[in-house]
Amino acid sequence: MPETVRIRLSPEEAFSPEFLRRAVMKAAGKRADAANAFRVRKRSLDARKAPVYQLEVEVFGMDEQPNDLTENPTENTVHGAPEVAIIGMGPAGLFAALRLIQLGLKPVIFERGKDVRARRRDLAQLTRDHVVNEDSNYCFGEGGAGTYSDGKLYTRSLKRGDVRRVLEWFVTFGANADILVDAHPHIGTNRLPQIISAMREAVIAAGGVVHFDTRVVDIETSNRRVTALHTTKGRFNIEHVVLATGHSARDVFRLIHSKGWQLEAKPFALGVRVEHPQALIDKIQYNCESNEFLPPASYSLVHQVEGKGVYSFCMCPGGIIAPCATSPGEVVTNGWSPSRRNNPFANSGMVVSVELDDFKAYGFEGPLAAMEFQSVVERACCEAAGGTQAAPAQRLTDFVQGVKSGSLPTCSYKPGLVSVNLRELLPKEIADRLAEGFEAFGKKMRGFMTSEAVVVAPESRTSSPVRIPREKESLQHPDVEGLYPCGEGAGYAGGIASAAMDGIRVADAIAVLHHPPKANP
Repeated sequence: MPETVRIRLSPEEAFSPEFLRRAVMKAAGKRADAANAFRVRKRSLDARKAPVYQLEVEVFGMDEQPNDLTENPTENTVHGAPEVAIIGMGPAGLFAALRLIQLGLKPVIFERGKDVRARRRDLAQLTRDHVVNEDSNYCFGEGGAGTYSDGKLYTRSLKRGDVRRVLEWFVTFGANADILVDAHPHIGTNRLPQIISAMREAVIAAGGVVHFDTRVVDIETSNRRVTALHTTKGRFNIEHVVLATGHSARDVFRLIHSKGWQLEAKPFALGVRVEHPQALIDKIQYNCESNEFLPPASYSLVHQVEGKGVYSFCMCPGGIIAPCATSPGEVVTNGWSPSRRNNPFANSGMVVSVELDDFKAYGFEGPLAAMEFQSVVERACCEAAGGTQAAPAQRLTDFVQGVKSGSLPTCSYKPGLVSVNLRELLPKEIADRLAEGFEAFGKKMRGFMTSEAVVVAPESRTSSPVRIPREKESLQHPDVEGLYPCGEGAGYAGGIASAAMDGIRVADAIAVLHHPPKANP
């Protein structure tokens, strides 16, 4: 049995193989030159004073070697197996497909967007020409919103499934093994496309099917049971459907509502993106000069204003603010970082919790109330920016003071910025809470409140504005047998890792009904 030791090392020491070995052997009570194998299991950075890495390390006996921590979920072949349809090829849909294959079932994926290679051209057109392809953008296409939203894999939703399995499968398909170790694992938008493509190729090689450019327009039922899918490429007979369409599939939410199937408005969070120079965040957070052994600094901030949370969301060190609209006439922002997080800016969503009563105060009621409220804000921002994908913006200090900025700092948002008074554009309760929150954050992080920082609006797709109900045990919709709401779009996840875990969970529930041949657990 391996022995577990815990050590604290400076950044330089933690990334020096020779020094790390000596420190591990000393902690394990062994000679510095001992030949024992060891493996770092956890690594986190404590930057409260002088930055130091905390490591948890397994030390093996002289005759022991670390076992392989990854598995290939697509070793089965399922060419003639029972079929399960999956609508959406984001993290929930992809991991549901991988798990179905592992359990002996054949996934048939319907993705409204394009494969990652073709999708890039649409993203370039969105950024350069301000043209929104409603089926191929930052939210829709192979890999879903997760492919081009950074690859952050940290989650607090550990009770929803086996996050370790999710990380291991990412490594199986090409992610750096560091994600198995780091406290806040991150893949990077530049690496995710290759990983997602490898997953898709493995699904197809095992017997699964992928239909790109195929939007589902109707779900056919008989006697309250799914019988077929109607798509832009034709009708497909199917009895089990995983609904993993993501948080921006408003047409799907409207379809469910039009059929009278249960659907609920869900609280979410809405706000802005705030971008600082990364060097400034490094200086604030590390209390020392940054060096090659320290990653670009991040932060996590929260403040209560009149009983509602104002907090940072999806913080992107060394990142970029991206245009994430899914329809013409709206502006939506999000952030991402490459694997090295080496861009000169740090951005983060800064959002305010929005509850059901807030939607009613603006005249929105019913299952689609949150979605309609979200849409109104996005369209107002587009109109304020001249009807293009340029985003309304303001210097951070001017936002707090409520004055329009005479000029704007350089920003990573490529479609461009338009100076407006965001305090007059955003819903008043949200803008006022953000301003108070920013002042509080400036006291917690000395230097945060600066005219070098820019506020870009809106950050509105933090989570799904609806929840699609499902039964506790079978995970099927209570009104439709064979329909399995899944992932972030259905209201059961909040990021890549939790969505992937939910996809696995739904696949397990479907397999129970099919009683497939035993497969690897």
